[in-house]
Amino acid sequence: MNIDWNAYTPWSALAGGLLIGLAAAAFVLLNGRIAGISGIVGGLLRPVWGDAAWRVAFVAGLIGAPFVYLLFAALPKAQIDAGFGTLVVAGVLVGAGSRYGSGCTSGHGICGLSRLSPRSLVATATFMAAGFATVFAVRHVFGF
Repeated sequence: MNIDWNAYTPWSALAGGLLIGLAAAAFVLLNGRIAGISGIVGGLLRPVWGDAAWRVAFVAGLIGAPFVYLLFAALPKAQIDAGFGTLVVAGVLVGAGSRYGSGCTSGHGICGLSRLSPRSLVATATFMAAGFATVFAVRHVFGF
């Protein structure tokens, strides 16, 4: 995946970050729940009576948000330089890692760090280190 640096503005990144933070804070304040995507989606895989509707609404919002965005502006172009198989394997590894780590980047990185959770600090540092090591190995060791 490449970033279109010509179209990048720090203001859109700032606005996106603020909206994510506001949404996570509102979710905790209004529902008393952490907005971790892996936990929300994981709860849909083993649904509990009375607990699925808000999870479905949350995931529908995630899927529908780009369509709402399209009402106001064009979506930024994304170039993904990986095949379907690579994306599937990467998705499965991220999903499994999120379950073993008891949360994903949104749960630990956004919600956990804002609550000063030591567990989330360790998890986020591990995510970042693994990402840096993976990019280094893929680009400089294996030469892809």
